[in-house]
Amino acid sequence: MPLPQPKNFLVLLLTLAISATGGGIASLLGLPAGWLMGGALAVTVAAMAGVPVVLPDWLRTVVFVLIGMSMGASVAPDSLSLIASWPISLAALAVELVIIVATTGWMLSRVFGLDAGTAYLSSFPGHLSFVMGIAATGVGNSRQIVIIQVIRILMLTIAVPIGATFLPIDHFEVATASAFLSPLQLILLALGCVTVGWIFERLRIPAGMVLGAMAAATAAKLGGLYSEAMPTPLVILTFILTGAMIGARFVGITRQEFMAAAKGGLIATAMTVGIVTLMTLGVAQLVDMPFGQIWLGLSPGALEGMGALGIALGYDTAFIAAHHVIRLLMLSFAIPAVVVIIRWQERRSAQQRHN
Repeated sequence: MPLPQPKNFLVLLLTLAISATGGGIASLLGLPAGWLMGGALAVTVAAMAGVPVVLPDWLRTVVFVLIGMSMGASVAPDSLSLIASWPISLAALAVELVIIVATTGWMLSRVFGLDAGTAYLSSFPGHLSFVMGIAATGVGNSRQIVIIQVIRILMLTIAVPIGATFLPIDHFEVATASAFLSPLQLILLALGCVTVGWIFERLRIPAGMVLGAMAAATAAKLGGLYSEAMPTPLVILTFILTGAMIGARFVGITRQEFMAAAKGGLIATAMTVGIVTLMTLGVAQLVDMPFGQIWLGLSPGALEGMGALGIALGYDTAFIAAHHVIRLLMLSFAIPAVVVIIRWQERRSAQQRHN
């Protein structure tokens, strides 16, 4: 493997410094998940301003493993006893996905004049890699789709901590740990997480590295192999890296491209947040869980971002991860089905024009 070029290494250090600075400021201001939200916003602004930012693929893999480890180490001991109440929220998740895709896809098509492929692929709440893979085959405008989708991820990462600060929402305080994993425990846990993550990726499981790492860390914790928490500096580093990863997705997007798709993306995200919030209000009347935890489980953000927020806000990461896995599975069937319908309508319209 070739060594990284000095210039690329300096750009990476700059990216991490920007994320750490933004995260540090947000944390000093007392914002929940400040290291994550502030870092993501700072790197996004830097990328849009033309500052060179980068997060290499190998470091993204490290981020996924760290997030999975942190989520597994944060699983509540009584998570398994709460599974009986999950069917209610999972049913709400299925209904919510249909409403989000139908309403935001219609809005982007009718109000902003996007073609059906671009509008509906932009409206799917998640599974970005799958969506972009289909867009690459010629369905929709891939540049507009990625801008709208990345806006959704960024705005959700920012909206949740702000909502937890200013809205009258009950949420758990992050438990203060008294014992932390030793370096040897961390190394052994990381090896197990990487191994299971690699297996998940080979099996083509969505978000395989994150889910595999979390599965290994969760199994080890519930199996009694460890009970200690992740060291605080390592958790902060995970948030800084995750913020940089989210913000770096804006690299290569010009201001003109961003402005052309930003209005539709912001409105679609606002509609999505409204739908998720209303659905969460309904579920919260039926299950005994914090509003914010249910919201993160139903939210259409990226698994790594929502999982990191769950850790920072003290929620049950098992609940959050399970709902995001089910959402990805639902989308795996829904996305191809909608694309088939779009193609059928395009062929039908073409035949009508020909006749």
